[in-house]
Parts: sequence; C-alpha cells; structure tokens
Amino acid sequence: MDRTITSHVVVPTNQQRINSKLKQSPTPSLCDTMEQSGNSTPPDKSTRSSFSSVREVESSDLPQNFTSSKVSSYSKLTEEAIDDLPSPPAMATQTQFVPPITQPQSRLHGAWFPAVAADGFQGWKQIGVRGRQASKSYGDLQALKIVWSTPAAPTKKKDPEKPGPGQSPIERLPAEILGQIIDHLVLDVPPNGVSARNVDLMSLLLTSRTLHSATLNALYKNITIPHSRIFRKFLTHIAQNKELGTIVRRLDFSHFNPTTLFSTASERATTRNLTPETLLQCLELTPFLREFLAQEYIEDELDANVLRKLFFGLDRLQGIDFCGCSSTAFKNAFQSILLSDWPATLPICRLSLHKCITLPASVFETLLPRLGNLTHLDLSGTRVTNAALQSIPHNARITHLNLSKCRLLTADVIIDFLANHPAVKGLVFLSLGVDARSHQLFDEDDLTKLIPVLPHSLRSLSLKGSKMVASHIDLLRPLTKHLEELALGRRLKIADIDRLFVPDENNDVDLDQQLEWIPHSLKYLDLSDYSAAELDLITLFGRNTSLLKKYSAPLEVIEVTDDLYARLAKSPVVKQLGWTVTENGSRAWLVRVHDPADGHRDSGLRSWKMGASFWGMRKIPIACAEVGGMYGSYMFKRKL
Repeated sequence: MDRTITSHVVVPTNQQRINSKLKQSPTPSLCDTMEQSGNSTPPDKSTRSSFSSVREVESSDLPQNFTSSKVSSYSKLTEEAIDDLPSPPAMATQTQFVPPITQPQSRLHGAWFPAVAADGFQGWKQIGVRGRQASKSYGDLQALKIVWSTPAAPTKKKDPEKPGPGQSPIERLPAEILGQIIDHLVLDVPPNGVSARNVDLMSLLLTSRTLHSATLNALYKNITIPHSRIFRKFLTHIAQNKELGTIVRRLDFSHFNPTTLFSTASERATTRNLTPETLLQCLELTPFLREFLAQEYIEDELDANVLRKLFFGLDRLQGIDFCGCSSTAFKNAFQSILLSDWPATLPICRLSLHKCITLPASVFETLLPRLGNLTHLDLSGTRVTNAALQSIPHNARITHLNLSKCRLLTADVIIDFLANHPAVKGLVFLSLGVDARSHQLFDEDDLTKLIPVLPHSLRSLSLKGSKMVASHIDLLRPLTKHLEELALGRRLKIADIDRLFVPDENNDVDLDQQLEWIPHSLKYLDLSDYSAAELDLITLFGRNTSLLKKYSAPLEVIEVTDDLYARLAKSPVVKQLGWTVTENGSRAWLVRVHDPADGHRDSGLRSWKMGASFWGMRKIPIACAEVGGMYGSYMFKRKL
C-alpha cells in the first residue's frame, strides 16, 4: 500500500477527535501525531527497503519461503504524510477500523472501511488525502467495477475499411460455394466412433447469421449414424425443431455398429434408441430425404411400415441401399408390402439389394418394372429372374449394373439384354462375375457373343469366373483402350494375358498394324481366379513378360488370390521389379511402387466410382461419399 493510505487514518479510540480534525484546515504536525500514538520513535528510515512487506512463512516446510504484502509494517504508526499542497475542502466522511478476528490487538492486518453510501460516502475518490482526491485504491476498485461512479467508456472510431455485419468477403459468397467450403470441415464419423465430432462447426455456428445458416445446412444435410445414441440425439433435435428435418437429404447407417456402446442384444433392446417405431418417426420428420443407406446391422428395424414409407411416402427419395439385409424379418416385411397398391412408377434411380439373398423373385418382378428413372442397380447374389431383368423400363438409363452371382439368370438372356435393351447402352460399370468353384455363367461360346456387344462407354468390366480361351484376347483388346478395370476369367495363360499390353511381334503381323498400336488404359487387372498352382509365377516375373515391367503403365494394381500373399510378400523379386504386396481381409494385390520421377500419382478418384479411390470395387455405391463402414467391407475386403 502506498504512503497516501495512512495520511488521515488514526486508531478507533480517537474517532471523535479525528472527525473534528478532518473538518479543520490546519494540518497536525508529525510530532503531535506520534505523541498521540504513544509509540516509540520508529527505526531509522535508511533501514526501510520499501513500503511492501516481505515475511517468512513460519508454518512452511520449505526454507526461504516468503509472502509479500502491500501492507507495510509501519502501518501501525500514526505517521501522517507531509504535503505542501492546499488542504481539500472539509468532508464529513467517516471511517472505521476493523481488526482481524484471530489477532484483535493487531493493527497491521486489519482493514479501514468507509461509512456506507447512505451516510454520504461517494467512493474512495472523494476522500481527501492531503490535497489529493484520487488514491491508488480508487484505481483498483475501478478495475474491479465496484466503484460508485464508473467513468464513461471512450468511444471507438469506426474503421471505414472494416465491413459491416454480414458484409465480410466470405459472407458475401454464393450459398453453394460457402456450403462447399464448410463441407470440408464436416467429420461424419470420429476415429473411435463415440468421441465428439464437428467441434469446429459448433464454433462456426456462433460466428454470424450467414455462417450459422450455411453451417446448419452442412451439419444436417448428410446425417451419418455410427451408433444408436447418435440416432436418438438426432431424432430429439429434429422432433423439437422440425425445420431441421427439412434440411436432411441423406440418412447413412453404413457405419452403424450396435456393439460400439452395448455388448449384448438385450442391452441394446433395453435402450430402445433405434427401433422400427423411432426409425419411422425419423422418416416422417425428414420429408425431403433423397438417400437412405442401410445395412445388415439394422435389418430388423426395417419392418413393413418403414419399407412402405420409403417406397410410397417419400416423393423425393432417389437412392436406397439395403446391403446385406437377409434376415427372415426383413424378408417377411418386404413380402408383406407386395400386397399393397404400388404406383405405376417410383422416383428411385439408385437401388442396391447387394447380398439380399433371402428376397424372393416376386420382389424383383414387382419392383423393377416401376423403376423408369434407374441409373444404378446392384443385384449381386440375389434371386432376380430373367423376366424381372427384362422388365426394366426402356426409358431407364443404367450406368452401373451388378449382376454377379445371380444364379437364376442365364447367359443368353443377359447377352440379349446387353445387346438390345435401350436402358444399358451407356453402361460404365458392369459386373458379371461368378464364383467358378460353384457356378459358371459364361462358357467359351457365350463370351464370344458377349464381348463384341459391350458398349464403348464401359470403364469397369468383370468377367470373373467365366471360361476363357486365347482367342478372347483379340476381342478384349479394343475394350482395353477405354477400360480402366478388367477382371479376367479362367484358363488363360500369362503369355495370353500379356498380349493385352503389347502388340504382337510375330513376323506374320503387318508392320503398319504395329505402328497403329494404341496403348491400353487399364489401371487394374483381376487375376484372382487363378489359384497359386494355376498362376505361373515364373513366367509372370520372367524377362519376356511385360506385365510387371515399367512400360506396362498405367497399370497399377494386379489382384491375385489371397493364398499367394504370404509367398509374394517374402519374394525379393517383387521389390526388384518395383512392386509391393498388400492385402485386406480376403483380398490381395500387387501394387506398383510410385516413382516420383514419373510425376504425381493418380489418386484413383473417378466420377463413376462415386467417392471410392481404390480399384476393384465389388459393390456399387449409391451415394457420393467416402467409402467406409460396412460398405467398405463389401467393396474391398470380401471375396465375390
């Protein structure tokens, strides 16, 4: 405490005399004050280092431990400061000293208080301290906002270059561009599935009205449900604020894992977070839904009412994915809605029934004729029939078609469908693969008829499991000029496959034909039909084979059977040729090691892959999104 504090302070026993002194203009002398105090002469001033008190802490276990106080040890003296300035006007303000409870005789640790405001106290500033009306204590009280009179805040001049509210450059961007910027901050699924996500977006909601609106759209446009608690939270929000439900365009359950929070089915049933009733309520609150992505972990929640709502109650729904749903309850629910009055056409343009192996043929015969807007159709592993396939409306424009492992389809109907049906003239993705160990769809003659009728728009073709001969290479060569993915059938030799990448060197071949050779465009080659015993590794890694040479580029990935992974991973020849071996689940690949001298590596992203970057996907995506969850498992981890 600075020296001005004790300028007019005296002991409480002399309160009446001090009050009268405050009203008098003459200033008492230092000697008179010391005589009144009854104390001895203070120590020599040369021994006073400062007005702050530094004391040892006796109760501390540490030596050299001190405390610092702004109350001087000399505060018990009644010394008054000497000031030559004129005395201030007389004040009627009274003060009171309150000693500490633990040391009632102490005059060091006590405190002086002014009288209450009702008695005329106007704040510390009004207390005269020998001609000065503003003490340091007033500044401290002002900083704490507890003074009686707060000075007016200084007015800030507006910066003419600073934009007004809602007029910053980012806020004046078009809503479409601003939305795409904010979409980069969206985190659909946290790494562990349960931790907080989209924290940045929560902060962005508080920035401005314009960003608040754009951020809400980014948060609620595509909803990803990793576990039932998130679903319950989302349902509560849109039930309380129905406007939020109108923003939702996608409900994505592809990352849903019921064991994330609950280890047993009984625990999950007790919570009642995700049930057929709550799912139906969610669909009622999202009238503008466009994509519904389900999978086998929620198949029991897809009852007849939910399916009826999806097919008949959402006019803007364009994509439905029931990947892996094959339970008895799901099959019975689908059969029950077949008895309903179906409309002549459905708005759905992307449909996946991938591995819905229990659905009867009547489902496809009822559903497919009503899909006049169809562009993506995945029927892998289903019981679709020839009649159902041919019943697809002619005005459909199918670009992605997956008919792998459809055992009820015949080769001649598929060939006729691909050759004559107008809905498949613009195919980009076509999978006709089968598991050769249990079923064969195309023999030699069927392939000879099929390959020439395939459209030039194809970028991915799977003939896995078919029976091939060397003459089919000549038919496939024109396709390799626009294909990026090709899955070959059985019984070909390495020398036959090598002819897809280099022109023939026989003397009988015309020189002009060699000069007109157009390089291939293949990025991915599937040889997984060849077992470890059937694939001739000596020829594959030999000098006369170009398949693994550098000039076979842009070929980047060769899929092999997973039985070869351990053997190839230990082979030094693989690394010497500039390749490496990777695996995921039941699949294994030879991958070319990128040379920085060749420039930037192809990311693998293509518009027709709809968000996937890996090569060789075995499930058609229904929505443009990053691949993950159960869909990623079906695309890149499981066998055909």
